[in-house]
Amino acid sequence: MHLLLKTSVSQALSAVWAGFDRSLFNRLSPPFPPVEVVRFDGCQTGDIVQLRLNFLLFRQDWISEIVDQKSSPDEIYFIDQGTQLPFFLTAWHHRHRLLRNPAGGTIVVDDITFRTPFLLTDYLMYPLMWLQFAYRKPIYKKIFSGN
Repeated sequence: MHLLLKTSVSQALSAVWAGFDRSLFNRLSPPFPPVEVVRFDGCQTGDIVQLRLNFLLFRQDWISEIVDQKSSPDEIYFIDQGTQLPFFLTAWHHRHRLLRNPAGGTIVVDDITFRTPFLLTDYLMYPLMWLQFAYRKPIYKKIFSGN
């Protein structure tokens, strides 16, 4: 399944990139399931991000490796690839793109491809995944408001 969400923010590309740190990552975590950041190396190739999802009766680890990162004057991106995923996912590829907006500011793009164990659950998970990432839009806008 493929998700693509775009959020326009008012800060410049370099400022938004500088803000992609552990603090932002903590703020982007949705209310459910609660997420503990166990490890956050950063957003550079080879870095590891480990999350612990708390489903109340049990916990699941989610480990991703940053497999690519590139910068140009008009775009900065990094890709996290799931290496250990919670039970409901079999594949995860998330390209975080920061695009210079010609009108000013930056466009934050979450470009995600995921799979679950079954095609039917791909479709059932799609709206849940969309909500988890749509939740980030007002947070991006607030943090990167330029104020």
